[in-house]
Amino acid sequence: MKPHKLLTFLVIGLLFGLLAACAPATPAAPGGEAQAPEEHPTAEATAEEAHEEFVPTSVSAESCDYGGKILSIEAVDPLTVQFNLCSPDPAFLAKVAFIPFGIQPAEWIAQTGGTGELLEHPIGTGPYMIEQWDRGNQITFKRFDDYWGEPAFAETAVLRWNQEGAARLLELQAGTVDMITNVSPDDYERVQEDPNLQLITSENPNIFYLGMTNTFEPFNDVRVRQAVAMGIDRQRIVDNFYPAGSEVASHFTPCSIPNGCEGEAWYDFNPERARELLAEAGYPDGFSTSIYYRDVFRVYLPEPSLVAVEIQNQLRENLGIEAEVVVMESGEFIAESTDGRLDGFYLLGWGADYPHVTNFLDFHFGRNNPQFGEPYPEIYEPLEQAAQIADPAEAAPLYEQANNAIKELVPMVPIAHGASADAARADVENAYVPPFGATKFARLNPGGRDILVYMQNAEPISLYCADETDGESLRPCQQVVEALLQYKMDSGETEPALATSCDPNEDLTVWVCHLREGVKFHDGSTLDANDVVASWAAGIDASNPYHTGNTGGFDYYAYLWGGLMNAPEGGQ
Repeated sequence: MKPHKLLTFLVIGLLFGLLAACAPATPAAPGGEAQAPEEHPTAEATAEEAHEEFVPTSVSAESCDYGGKILSIEAVDPLTVQFNLCSPDPAFLAKVAFIPFGIQPAEWIAQTGGTGELLEHPIGTGPYMIEQWDRGNQITFKRFDDYWGEPAFAETAVLRWNQEGAARLLELQAGTVDMITNVSPDDYERVQEDPNLQLITSENPNIFYLGMTNTFEPFNDVRVRQAVAMGIDRQRIVDNFYPAGSEVASHFTPCSIPNGCEGEAWYDFNPERARELLAEAGYPDGFSTSIYYRDVFRVYLPEPSLVAVEIQNQLRENLGIEAEVVVMESGEFIAESTDGRLDGFYLLGWGADYPHVTNFLDFHFGRNNPQFGEPYPEIYEPLEQAAQIADPAEAAPLYEQANNAIKELVPMVPIAHGASADAARADVENAYVPPFGATKFARLNPGGRDILVYMQNAEPISLYCADETDGESLRPCQQVVEALLQYKMDSGETEPALATSCDPNEDLTVWVCHLREGVKFHDGSTLDANDVVASWAAGIDASNPYHTGNTGGFDYYAYLWGGLMNAPEGGQ
C-alpha cells in the first residue's frame, strides 16, 4: 500500500475508534431519581456534525502512463464524487451504470478483506437483501423496507437454477416457479399456446463465437485460424440450433450497436480454400485438438452440447481436424477461457451490457485481455483512439479499421447473434426482459403471492460482481447492489440511481457525480462518497489491500477502463 493511502486508512480507523470511545454512555439514575430530559440535537445540527466528521478519501494512479482511462476518483464531500479521466470517454455514463461497478459500504469491504463473506453476502442499497445462499440449491432474498425507491412487490424472492431448458419449463408449467430464463427454441410454440403462460422475447444484442488462443500451436499460425474461419458452415448451425429471429454474424458486434458492422463482412463458407490454407500451414491432413465448453444454456448459445458436436463434425468433414469435445464446470471454464489457458477451440459468447461498441470490442480485444493469447495492436490501437471520440460518424473509420483487422487476424470465429425468450406464469404482472442488464425481481408482481420464485440456467459463481463476468452471477447481484446510474427498463439509456446525476466538463475528462441523499445500505449505514471511492478502489486499484475478490481478475475494471491502476510491472 502506498504511504498516503495507508495514512488515509489509519485516519479513518482512528476516527472510528474515537467516535466509539466518545459515544455517550447510558446515564445512570442514582437513587432512582428522575433524570432531566436529554436535549437532542436538531436534524440540521446532526447533518452539520456528520459533514464535519467526513474525511474524504481518494484513489489514484501516479500518472496516466499506465495506459488506463482513470487517473483518480475523489470524494469531494459526503455527497459528491469526482472522476478524473486520462482521456475523454463518451461511454462513461453507460459504463458506470453497469452492475459490476456497484457500491457497497467501505467498512464492509474492509471487514471482509475484499473476499470471503463478501463473495456470498454483498451489502447493497437495492430493494432486496440477501437472506441466505443455500449452495447447490437456491438463494433467498428479503425485501429491504428502507429502500429509497419503489418497494418490491413480493416480500420474499427465491432464485433457483437448472441447466436443462425442458426442466425449467416443466417447473413453470407445474407452478413451482414464476418465471424462467431462456426457453428452448423447440418450446416457443408450446408456451405461446398455453393460456397459463406468457412468452417474453429478449432484445439483448449478443454474439456466439468459436474461440482460439494464439499462444498454443497450431493456433499461433494465422493461416490455421483463417482456415477455420472459412471451414465452418455457420448458416447450418443457425438453421439447425437457433430460434427464429437469429442470424449468422457478419461481424463480432451486432449491427444494432452503432459502428458494430463497419468494415468488411466475415468470410463466406469455403471449405476448398480452407483446406488449401491448412496445407500451406503444414497441416494437409488436419490435426488433433479439443473443443471446450460449459453445458449452460445461454441467450447466444441455446443448445451448447448439440452445437459442440455439430462443430466437431464440421471440423472433421470440412478440414480433417479431429477435436475431442470436453465439457467443463462453468466457473472453471470461464476462468480458463478468459485467461487464455485453453489449448483448443472453445465455445463462448457475450450479451451486451450497455449499448456501445466498446462493450464488445474493447472488452475482448483490448491490449490487456489475454483471452485470445497475445493481443493484436492492429486491433486495439484503433479501438483506443475510437473510444475517445463522441461522434459515432467521426469514429466510424477507426472501427472499420479494427473490424477489418479482426477479420484478417481471426482471433475467433463469430458465428451467431441469437434470438431468445424467457417465460412467466400468466398471472405474473410486469414480466419483462430488459435489453441491457437483468430483470429486476422487485418489479415483478407474482400474482399477489408473497414469494416470487425465479429460475435461471446455472448457479452463480459468486455474488461479488466486481470480480465476475457471467450473467448468472450478475443477475442476483443486480437485485441487491446498485451503481451510480441504472439502465431504463426498455432501452440502454441511463437514469439516476445512487447518483442523481453525473455531469462532465467540456472535454469529457472530468465527471462529477452527485449522490442521492439519505440512501441506506442493508446494514443500516448511510451511503456517502467514501463508499463509492472504496468500492471502485477495490476493483480498479491493483495495489489496494482489498483487491482480492473471487479470482482477482476484475475483468470489467481492467478491460472497460483500459487497465488496472498501480499494477505491478508486467501484470494486471
